[in-house]
Amino acid sequence: MANNTEIFVSERHKFTFPLSGSLSLRVYSNTRPYIWQIANLQKGLILVNREVEIVGEGTGFGVPVVLYSDERYFSGSSKVYLFQQKDSVIIRKEFFMDMVPRKKFRGINLHNQKLRILSRYLAKLYQSHRRFPLLLVKRLLLNLGFNTSFERTTPIGKVIIVYTVRKKRIYVESDFRNLKKKNLKRIFLLNEHGSKYFRRYSDTNNTLLVDRQIGAWEKVEAEWASITDLQGRIGFRLWNLENSILRRGREYLKNCLDWIGLDYEVDPESTCFDYMIDLIGV
Repeated sequence: MANNTEIFVSERHKFTFPLSGSLSLRVYSNTRPYIWQIANLQKGLILVNREVEIVGEGTGFGVPVVLYSDERYFSGSSKVYLFQQKDSVIIRKEFFMDMVPRKKFRGINLHNQKLRILSRYLAKLYQSHRRFPLLLVKRLLLNLGFNTSFERTTPIGKVIIVYTVRKKRIYVESDFRNLKKKNLKRIFLLNEHGSKYFRRYSDTNNTLLVDRQIGAWEKVEAEWASITDLQGRIGFRLWNLENSILRRGREYLKNCLDWIGLDYEVDPESTCFDYMIDLIGV
């Protein structure tokens, strides 16, 4: 790819950008990698270590999810443009918010208001009572034949994310101006990779957690927090920012869930939100 050249990435293409001798970043315009429940959802930037994508069932860096009063919307389609300069790579990814989750029981669609209420109640119960065994409940439901799929619907707009990769840092610029504003309740930006590779959480409050200690959806109170492998050699760091809430999370269930990350909840009145990701081990 020549300097100062813009390239449109078609559905058949991926682009990989080396960061060091072993680490690189990758972007797709389709929904690869096709992993479990989120196989048909768009991903963000994906870390690659020695040619192996270490994203697990995570979303990658900088992926939007929007919550309305009646529905959650994810992205199943996108357009991707790349622009390379001398010392940086700029990726513009337009996420079309056109996928919604549907609960199913042995293949039968169970989407209704009561199930949405139950799902939100379980999430609030977990946040209020940290010992509530949310993963055990999920495992039980899976064993009984309940699962979640994502179905395409009429898009409620798009979120434009511009990633600038420069040396050891990713600058993420998010634009929400093309979203439908009516009944918009929350905006999330996900930064997630695989929980089997990244197992260690630490922050500026001297908190050090491993595996299950990390929790599923915990507010970060520290100035910054990091997720790394057990040795602290490879990972990423994010900061607490104004007009947002930073949360850490990890879930692992065999053949179902495998993610760990640091996610932002953004004020729904915001038209944009910018943040940076420090890459550890580059």
